[in-house]
Amino acid sequence: MKKYKYVTVEYNVKELRESLTVKHREIIDLYASKGYRYAGMIPIELGNPTHIRKLDLIFEKDEQE
Repeated sequence: MKKYKYVTVEYNVKELRESLTVKHREIIDLYASKGYRYAGMIPIELGNPTHIRKLDLIFEKDEQE
């Protein structure tokens, strides 16, 4: 059985226009160090059709029984 973790990442649209964000990379590296595998992402809030304001990063690992 798999265990899943969901981590919400929020982006300020103004910040995205001015610089590249790497917040998601730090989170992925952190969860990888805890034994999780990155499984994907789901946008959960859109500013307009071209701006993702919030997304959930999804991580999984085998659950110990």
